[in-house]
Amino acid sequence: MTECHTIRGLCGVFLDSILHYVKTEPVMDSWYVAAVYEHNLILKSKPDVPLSRLDALQHMQKNLDIYEEQAAQAAQQGAQILVFPEDGLHGFNFSRSSISGYLETIPDPQQESWNPCTEPGKYNNTEVLQRLSCMARRNKLYLVANMADLQPCPLKTDPTSSCPSDGRWLFNTNVVFSSDGLLVARYHKHNLFLFEPHFDTPPQPEIITFDTPFAGRFGLMICFDILFHKPTVALVEKGVRQLVYPTAWINHPPLMDAVQVQQAFSLGANVTLLAANIRYDQLKMRGSGIYTPFSATYHYAQKGDPEEGRLLVARVPVLDPLWVRKNVTTKEGVVRSESTSSTATDSGFCHQESCSDSPPPENASSVPPSSATFISSMIFDPFTFVLLNETEGKVNVCNGTFCCHLQYRQLPQGDSKELYALGAFAGTHTMYSRMALQVCALVRCAGLDTSSCGQEVEEAESKMDFLLEGKFGTRYVYTSVLASKMVLEQPEHLETAADGRVTMKHSNMTGGLVTACLYGRMYHLDNE
Repeated sequence: MTECHTIRGLCGVFLDSILHYVKTEPVMDSWYVAAVYEHNLILKSKPDVPLSRLDALQHMQKNLDIYEEQAAQAAQQGAQILVFPEDGLHGFNFSRSSISGYLETIPDPQQESWNPCTEPGKYNNTEVLQRLSCMARRNKLYLVANMADLQPCPLKTDPTSSCPSDGRWLFNTNVVFSSDGLLVARYHKHNLFLFEPHFDTPPQPEIITFDTPFAGRFGLMICFDILFHKPTVALVEKGVRQLVYPTAWINHPPLMDAVQVQQAFSLGANVTLLAANIRYDQLKMRGSGIYTPFSATYHYAQKGDPEEGRLLVARVPVLDPLWVRKNVTTKEGVVRSESTSSTATDSGFCHQESCSDSPPPENASSVPPSSATFISSMIFDPFTFVLLNETEGKVNVCNGTFCCHLQYRQLPQGDSKELYALGAFAGTHTMYSRMALQVCALVRCAGLDTSSCGQEVEEAESKMDFLLEGKFGTRYVYTSVLASKMVLEQPEHLETAADGRVTMKHSNMTGGLVTACLYGRMYHLDNE
C-alpha cells in the first residue's frame, strides 16, 4: 500500500518499496507526458565470443520484443516521449571483435533525412534502426534508444581525425526517432567507462539536441557523461533545460547511487532529466526516474524484489524557455511578455544568492576544528572524517584547506546503535577517470568502527536534523539527501553565498539518514 507523507517545503512524498514520488507544484501552464523504462535485459551468455549477424539480430530481437510491449504501454498512458537505457539491446563486456555482429551504421540526421520505417531499403544491415523507427511511428511517440554504431574511416564529420588501429570507429550511441519514425538525432558517448574497451571516444565532444512539437528542445547524454563538463554541463550552459539520459549505472553508495546522482544533477542544474537505467542485480545496476527541479518520480528496487523491468510515466512541466515563450498564451491569445521558466543565464547551479525563500540558516563555519580526525576510503578516495560522538552538536573537518561544517541533532529510533561521521575530500579522483572534487559528506558508517565509515550502506534507522556547509572553489555543487532504502529527500533549504559557501539544511526526515552530500565538481582541474 502506498503511504503519503508530508515534508516541510514540499507538497508531499508518496512512497512504498517500489515507487517513490516527491512533488512540489511549479507555476507552469505547459506540460507533456514522459516515460522511461528500466530494462531487465536479456544478456548474451558469452559476450567475448563473436556471433554472426543473424545470431546477434536474434539476440537483439528478444530485447526489442520487450521494448515493443513497453512502448505500447507507454502510449496507452499518453506518453509523448519514451527513453530506453544504455546497452539495453546488446548488453556489455564485449571486445571489438565480439561486438561486430551487433553493429549498424547510423546515418547522421544533421546531414540527411531518413525514415527507416518507411524507407527500409535505403541502407543494408539496419534492421534494428528499422524496428525502432516503426515502434515510434506505430505508437506515435518520440523514442530514444541506445545501440552500437559503426562508422568508417575517415569520419565524414571529422575527416582529419586519425583512425583506430583496426580502421573503423565503434561508438556507444543514442538514437532518437520522431513520432512518425524519422531519425532526428544521433549522439556518440564521449566519456566512456572502464568496461567499454570495445568503443571509441569521438575525436570531438558532440553537443546534440533535438526539437519536439510538445516541449521544445532536449539534449542527449549517456551514463558516465553526467559527471563531466562536456557534453552535459555544456548543454545546460547553452540553455538546454531538458535532458535525455540512457544509462547502465553501477551503484556505489553512499555517494554514487543512480537515483542520488540523477536527482542531484536535476536539482543542481535546474533541469528535467529523463533517466532510464538497466536492471541487472549482479552488477548492482538499478535506479531510474523522471526528475524536474520540482518533482521526482523514480524506481529503486529493493533487495529481494523480483529482477524485472519497470515503466515509469509522469506529467512533466515544459522547461525549454524558447518553447514556453513561443507557445504559452493568455486566454485572449496574446503571447505573455514574461517567461514561465528561467532563462539560460540563470538556469542551474544555484547562481542566485539563495535557492529557497526560507530565512538564512545559522552559519556553522564558526565551529572550531574537531580534533579526533581519521582517514578512511570512500569510493576509492581518502576522506578525512570526524565522528559524531554526541546526539547533537557541531563538528568541523578539513581535508587540506577545504573544510566542511555540520550542525546536527540525531534522533535515534529504538535501541539502534549506528555510527555517523562527517567527511571531507578535496583532490582528484583517479579510479574511474580523472575528476577534480570538493566533497562534504555526512554518512552512516557500515559498522561501529571507524574503518567502516565510507563503506556501502543502503539502510539506516537514525533520523537527523542537520545543517551542512562547505566553502567551494566551484559553482558546480550538487546536493543530495538519501534516506533508508535509498529513498530520495529534497533538501529543505539550499543557499549559495557570493564567497562560494554552500549551505544545505534539512529536517523531518521520512526515514533514517544514509547520506547527505555536497558534491563539488572542479571541471576545469580534471586534466591538471
